[in-house]
Amino acid sequence: MSMMHISAGDQKRALAASTLTFTVCFAVWTIFSIIGIKIKADLGLTDTQFGVLVATPILTGSVSRIFLGIWTDQYGGRLVYTIQMLLTAFAAYLLTLVTTYEMFLVAALGVGLAGGSFAVGVAYVAKWYPKEKQGTALGIFGMGNVGAAVTNFCAPFLLVLVGGQWQGVAQVYAVIMAVAAVLFFLFTKEDPDVAARKKAGEKHASFVAQLEPLKNLQVWRFSLYYFFVFGAYVALALWLPRYYVGAYGLELKTAGMLAAAYALPGSVFRALGGWMSDKWGARTVMYWTFIASVACTFFLSYPSTDYTVAGIEGPIEFNITIPLWLFVVLTIVLGFFMSLGKAAVYKHIPTYYPEHVGSVGGIVGLIGGLGGFCLPIAFGFMNDVTGVWTSCFMLLTLIIAVALTWMHFTILRMEKKQIPQLRGPRNLPELESLHEH
Repeated sequence: MSMMHISAGDQKRALAASTLTFTVCFAVWTIFSIIGIKIKADLGLTDTQFGVLVATPILTGSVSRIFLGIWTDQYGGRLVYTIQMLLTAFAAYLLTLVTTYEMFLVAALGVGLAGGSFAVGVAYVAKWYPKEKQGTALGIFGMGNVGAAVTNFCAPFLLVLVGGQWQGVAQVYAVIMAVAAVLFFLFTKEDPDVAARKKAGEKHASFVAQLEPLKNLQVWRFSLYYFFVFGAYVALALWLPRYYVGAYGLELKTAGMLAAAYALPGSVFRALGGWMSDKWGARTVMYWTFIASVACTFFLSYPSTDYTVAGIEGPIEFNITIPLWLFVVLTIVLGFFMSLGKAAVYKHIPTYYPEHVGSVGGIVGLIGGLGGFCLPIAFGFMNDVTGVWTSCFMLLTLIIAVALTWMHFTILRMEKKQIPQLRGPRNLPELESLHEH
């Protein structure tokens, strides 16, 4: 089925259904940011153990992306999405039946399948849109990241409604996920290319053939960008409720709302990032993202410090602490620029790898998701070792500074080379300068 035969109604239906479903998946994927705090108290976990618990679903959600993405290219997003959601709903319900830390980790691996939905949705949505509109369409789909804000905002209130028992929250999430799976299957159509293949009696490409583009260094470069803009976003969405409770002594409900204030712009402006990448090119958007992010994390990493100055009349004491309002504002700004960066990274995948959106999108999502897995564990470990709450932002400052420097020097080197065979649409962050008139 060519783009000529795809109606605007079909495009909108595919995009709306995928975005809403991805929002549900993302909410379930980050469920431990709230119920994990209750489980931490129940089991008496250290910060490092808590970091491992909230990060475990992120691991499955990341690793599964490469397989789910390829299966989407082979069998179609409608089928793969539905099965993946039903399995996740089952895992979320199982969560309520376990009692030991080790079994929680096993159940969390199952819940993590929710995060794999991103690779399915990217491959499915991209099939319905022409190249010049894919940046905007995938940006809108990526707004499903708002599910992290939904959990941070709603789960604490849901916890109160179910009598303070976190098991009730997990059961409600499981039911919502199962209902979303059925509705998605009923209201969507089969991917146009899968339908065309069936009509022509053609077989899909093999699993190994779908992995072919992963030989390109280019693919791994985008993956590393995504490690920062997406991995750090997920890590902070999971970590901030714990941070606010510990560093500022806030109630869980308030901490969840303030964490949602960060997670919300970190997702809803992804559509804007996609549109900006279509208009001005992804490289420009990546520069804005990295420069603004490193500035925000640098200020956020300043620990509360007491100073004693030897004054004329005797010692003068004063304290420098980032007030709560400024901390919240900086996280909101950080979330905004991260959302632009996430869209910029994904702008070019369907353009350069139209037949392998699932596998390339999957590996980029996998590496990005691994950031969401590694960073909460690193945050917890640094808390336990340094005893300084802002150590997590010190680490992020270092990571983003390295990314920005590395990207800049890659661009300079490629400008010198002027590689002719890599010329093409203005989509690749590093290569756009080759195409400017």
